[in-house]
Amino acid sequence: MSDLAWVPQSCTLPTEERPLRVVEWDALFAERLTSLSRPEPLHLRLTLAGGPGVEERVRDLVERESGCCSFFSFTITPSEDLIGLDIAVDQAHEAVLDALATRTAAAREEQ
Repeated sequence: MSDLAWVPQSCTLPTEERPLRVVEWDALFAERLTSLSRPEPLHLRLTLAGGPGVEERVRDLVERESGCCSFFSFTITPSEDLIGLDIAVDQAHEAVLDALATRTAAAREEQ
């Protein structure tokens, strides 16, 4: 899924930086994803394996993503060994969440 056509027009990240950001997310998912679920159409729930620096890495990515794609709502729930990451969008961006869920599942399968 290297095609970035799914990135919405409302994303303010410069076009040339988008592939780099996608690679960061893909790497996080490939390295740390332990489970994913879709409890509601507008809500994706991920569980990531914790470890040294992982929570900070997640928080950094979430902060930068929130800065360019304000339609995302992120909730981070750290525990001793796992980090919960809930991602929600509004109805207008459901297709973006669909694409993210597909990328996330693909990254997990590549482990």
